[in-house]
Amino acid sequence: MSKPNIQNILRRIPAVDQLLLRASIAAWVDGTSREFVVAEIQKLLQHLREQIRSGDADVETDLSPERLEALLIENLQNRVRPNLRAVINATGVILHTNLGRAPLSSAAQESLSAFSVNYTNLEYEILSGRRWHRDQLIEPLLREVLGCDAATVVNNNAAAVYMILNTLAYGKEVVVSRGELVEIGGSFRIPDIMARSGAILREVGTTNKTRIEDYQNAIGPNTAMLLRVHPSNFRMLGFTERPELKDLVALARTSKIPLVEDVGSGCLVDLRSYGITDEPLATESLSTGADLVCFSGDKLLGGPQAGIIAGARSLVEPIRKNPMMRTYRVEKLIYGALEATLQSYLFGRAGREIPVVRMISMTGDEIKRRARGFSRKLRAALPATVQVQLLAGNSLVGGGSCPEYDIPTTLIALESKGVSLNTIESRLRLQDPAIVIRLEEDKALIDLRTVFSGQEKALLAGIVKAVGSNH
Repeated sequence: MSKPNIQNILRRIPAVDQLLLRASIAAWVDGTSREFVVAEIQKLLQHLREQIRSGDADVETDLSPERLEALLIENLQNRVRPNLRAVINATGVILHTNLGRAPLSSAAQESLSAFSVNYTNLEYEILSGRRWHRDQLIEPLLREVLGCDAATVVNNNAAAVYMILNTLAYGKEVVVSRGELVEIGGSFRIPDIMARSGAILREVGTTNKTRIEDYQNAIGPNTAMLLRVHPSNFRMLGFTERPELKDLVALARTSKIPLVEDVGSGCLVDLRSYGITDEPLATESLSTGADLVCFSGDKLLGGPQAGIIAGARSLVEPIRKNPMMRTYRVEKLIYGALEATLQSYLFGRAGREIPVVRMISMTGDEIKRRARGFSRKLRAALPATVQVQLLAGNSLVGGGSCPEYDIPTTLIALESKGVSLNTIESRLRLQDPAIVIRLEEDKALIDLRTVFSGQEKALLAGIVKAVGSNH
């Protein structure tokens, strides 16, 4: 049997102009540009030529205009799809670090929309027509919400810790309990950031027990500050001891050195009524007498990624003037979103307007009603081979916050005789929008606590598509 003539086969490949005439391809030209689409066609046709020469092409199938059109559209869709995409978080982890932590409030979203397409008075004082410092936009609001003398904002809490140490303790000792030398996500370790800042670490106490006398005995002529670090992502239980904040405040006052507290998550709402008893409030730390506090903006505060430094003006002003501040400062969109978030606290509307606070405070009856209603829709849409159950379970705060505490919830569990759990999970994850769920104990689990009500329609459609339909 004679071998096919490669050149004859190659001649059958449609020309670029032929593909451009097809209606679906022409629509892509209108939506992007002719140059972009032509380049993608050329790449596809070159790949096809290579397959033909290597003998890997199915000539009758791969050379058809319909097949080439389908491949080209798939390639174009992959090329224009953004890498950062919306995700439906059905895991029940409220501050899911991998999914961007805190979703913003409607007011914060509106500020992003308005300020992203307009010039703003970022460093311009409108009343006087003079230049001013961008921190002056947000400091009055931070002072009012936190009850502090001064405040500044950097791009995350790690930067806040670094700036505090580099400004106030360069070449001097910082006294820290061994039990607070924590590591958070991304291998951020307090000893490492302290070394980079130029401060000298002075460890006191033991891993599980540190007393006020340990701090007192460590204070010397080269001591710059006492540093207290909230262990945001772990808890030590059992034979443990840690000085009360008020005792550290008294020691700092007597020793005439500042007490700085990294409170971590930026909680401004008392969570004790929801069973979370030891998440420190930034406002309480300041009112108790901490000279300076720092915390994240995108955790329990429920705002954009930021690091907030607040406290005595004599300590905040040198930080603001540190030359390194320029490398960590935030831009107009963060200021706008943070201002909108803080106003919800100022006006007493955080429980209604801040998604993170609303998700934490959602009652067991409320989540159960939502789960029941959604499960009824699922049963009506899914084939009999898919079992839908309601189970008692737990949501998590996440994001390195409240590690010991689970929030009771009602889970929707899916089991399918025809589709494996891993297949269900991957099909949901690969949709647009992507849907992220939990797999536990041979069940696919959905927790509506972290699903916005406006997302339920897309979630339902996504599950039906991933598992099967009666229609």
